[in-house]
Amino acid sequence: MERIFLDTNIIIDFLGERENVYEPAAKILTLADKKKIKVYTSPTSIANAYYLLSKYENAKVALEKIRKFKLICSMSIMDDEVIEKAILSGFKDFEDAMQYFSAIAANCDVIITRNEKDFKNALIPVMDAGSYLQTHKK
Repeated sequence: MERIFLDTNIIIDFLGERENVYEPAAKILTLADKKKIKVYTSPTSIANAYYLLSKYENAKVALEKIRKFKLICSMSIMDDEVIEKAILSGFKDFEDAMQYFSAIAANCDVIITRNEKDFKNALIPVMDAGSYLQTHKK
C-alpha cells in the first residue's frame, strides 16, 4: 500500500475546508479512509494545524477535528535522528526539513504539499494534491 505524507498545508486545507483547495485534499483522505493508501503526517503538523484552526474556530471544535483526522492518519517519526538530519540538511526552511526527514523515516513514498518548491532536493516525489490524484488514479 502506498504511504503518503501530508504536509501541514494539506491538513489545514482539509480540516479548514479552505476554498479552492479542500476538494483535492478531501479526495486523498477519502482514499485513506477506504484503505487504498496509508496517510502519515508529523506531530509537528498536527500541532501547527490545531494552532491555526483554533485561531479561526472554537478551540474545542478544532480539537475535535484533529481527533477525527487522527483516526485515518498515522503519525510519522519525529525523533533525535530526524531533527539532526534536518539541522544538517541545508534546507532553507527548517520546518520543511523536519517534515521531509520525518516522511523518510516513516518510509513514505510521496510528500503531498502546496509548497513543492520547498522540497526541491527531495529524493522521493513531492507534488500537490491535484497532481497526485491525476497521476495515481485509484
